[in-house]
Amino acid sequence: MSNLLKSLGSVKRLPVVLILFSLALFLTLSSLGTGKKDPPGRYEDVLHRVAKMLQDGHYQPQSIDDAFSKKIFRKYLQELDPEKAFLIKEDVEALNRYSTQIDNELLGDPVRFFLFAGQSFNERMEEAAILSKEILKTPFNFDLQENILLDGEKMNWSADENERKDRWRKKLKFQVLERFYDLVESRERNRKQPDFVIKSDSELEIEAREKVRRQLDRTFDRYRNKFSADDQFNLFVNTITNTMDPHTEFFPPIDKRYFDEEMSGRFYGIGASLQYDDGNIKITSVVTGSPAYKSGEIQAGDIILKVAQGADEAVDLTGYLVPDAVKLIRGKLGSEVRLTLRKPDGSNKVVTLIRDEIVQDESFARSAIVEKNGQRIGYIFLPEFYADFERPDGNRCYIDVAKEIVKLKEQKIDGLVMDLRNNGGGSLYDVVQMVGLFIEEGPVVQVKDREGRPTVLRDKDKNILYNGPLTVMVNEFSASASEIFAAAIQDYRRGVVIGSTSTYGKGTVQRNVGLDPENGYFMSSSELGTLKLTLQKFYRVNGGSTQLRGVSSDIVLPDNLEDLKIREKDNEDALAWDEIGKVLIQPWVTGYDLNSIQQTHQARMRANSRFQTIRDNATWLSQVREQDYPLDYTRYKELQQRIQQTVKQNDQLSKLSETLQVRSLPGDLERWNNDKPKQDRFKIWLKLLEQDVYLYETLQVMDDMIRLKNTASK
Repeated sequence: MSNLLKSLGSVKRLPVVLILFSLALFLTLSSLGTGKKDPPGRYEDVLHRVAKMLQDGHYQPQSIDDAFSKKIFRKYLQELDPEKAFLIKEDVEALNRYSTQIDNELLGDPVRFFLFAGQSFNERMEEAAILSKEILKTPFNFDLQENILLDGEKMNWSADENERKDRWRKKLKFQVLERFYDLVESRERNRKQPDFVIKSDSELEIEAREKVRRQLDRTFDRYRNKFSADDQFNLFVNTITNTMDPHTEFFPPIDKRYFDEEMSGRFYGIGASLQYDDGNIKITSVVTGSPAYKSGEIQAGDIILKVAQGADEAVDLTGYLVPDAVKLIRGKLGSEVRLTLRKPDGSNKVVTLIRDEIVQDESFARSAIVEKNGQRIGYIFLPEFYADFERPDGNRCYIDVAKEIVKLKEQKIDGLVMDLRNNGGGSLYDVVQMVGLFIEEGPVVQVKDREGRPTVLRDKDKNILYNGPLTVMVNEFSASASEIFAAAIQDYRRGVVIGSTSTYGKGTVQRNVGLDPENGYFMSSSELGTLKLTLQKFYRVNGGSTQLRGVSSDIVLPDNLEDLKIREKDNEDALAWDEIGKVLIQPWVTGYDLNSIQQTHQARMRANSRFQTIRDNATWLSQVREQDYPLDYTRYKELQQRIQQTVKQNDQLSKLSETLQVRSLPGDLERWNNDKPKQDRFKIWLKLLEQDVYLYETLQVMDDMIRLKNTASK
């Protein structure tokens, strides 16, 4: 039961426990006395258990029937071949006999669809590998005017082999054209440089084709080595779970471990930073004091060729990306991992290491002081609402933020900025506690289960850690717990929310449930895998859900992401918005009028077209992404030059001409005296803050808040 409470983390309440208990009891009983002589295979076992959990535990389950099956059929083929580059119409028609059978597979029939789809994909992939090499043997004609559509969702499956071949010709021509253009631009920039070799257009075209050939070889190696039947099955199961809603996910055991590590900020590994470099996994830095550092045999620049677990056979990393390699290199505390390295001098070396705890402290809350107009404004950056449930002394974000506030108060700050931009959420428990740092006791968020029973999560601590002016920075990627925080601050009128028109719009609550009954359904991990299951929705204290609509900013600052279809509302499988009854709260007495602040901000915007230009440019760029691309050099060059000019203009507009005065808190920079790469990254972070135009306007709003508050107090 203690493990259950850890997995619940943020919602330690009886309704959730009962849901999980009844679900576990149902699944356990349903697995007994079936009378089958031949037990199902692992694929059938996983799929059947996932289906039961979806039906009996999901907040708003869809019926597992032929209609659901057809939806999975369409989505899985799209996930398997998103650019419609491999399969052709004939393959899809042959597979269509399974379009109404997937629901039966979920309910216990033998698993066949994804296996046959994978077989078709693998065969067509190998054909495409041969086809692409043939196409790349011949120079491309960049004078011929033709276009290419890059959005696979807007395409139909190729009618036959001829159409597929023509698609690959255009696809490869576009990739070569991209590189050819870059090479020509580099030639023009550097032609006057001493010792620079000026190549002809035909030589550059050959070089561009060779670059594409090498990139394709790596791509096809990845399909062969890192897209096995197990990988395809995991994709299939996630297609099913994501169709229930975008945040219900299936984790194989290794992926679940990786998820927990990212959530806690701690893992057991070797202490080396990795980078994907031209098909290789390269070590870029080594953490001081880590196993890699202590070995004395691993340096930046080493290429990891193979990874082995203890005495087991080594896994070749050909075709692997960094996250794939990381999952192999990390493991249990005290376990052995063997790396086969290619050293910078070309020699190979096998290094054996014992994994130890590595703390990703760069992902924790951090703060700085910004001085403007004679005022000291505290700034806290929180990348996620992290929580280490496995360790009593593990990092919790609300505790870390509280520590940063104490340090900032010691610097006698006049206001505080909480930056939740790109914060995708995390622990619900921690966000409730964090809101409590800024308000007296009271409701923070409402949570409703599938039975319609709302529960109010409250801050029960009457103490307020910080009672001064507060702003919250958000953008389109501020999601889940970030939205709860911003909504509560807004509903209490405790501070001003600043950023994009609205946040992401994720208003659902998930819990991890293991699939393995032998280890108990209350375990958040199991040998069969784990289901991150949507069990509840959360609502603001005013009764409205943040689902789909997100949180609307009090002060809107347009950015480059506004027109991209990246929010929850852009996903066809997202749950709907709704509302429930509001909860009575006692609003904060701010000392300033929000309408006055908004009017002052709008006056600044009318006098400075910076943000409107950023928005107009972003709109144009989003439109370009949706249109066909030219495949002749002249039109491609014109388009690229305009794109580059527009992107450059937005980059310039997003940076201040006169930098802000930003400084670290005493002792912060010295934390990483023994780890220069971390220290350098911290300095870069401070430099970026100095140029951040969005932070600058947030400080302008903060100045208005302080001025109005001082006027009111007089």
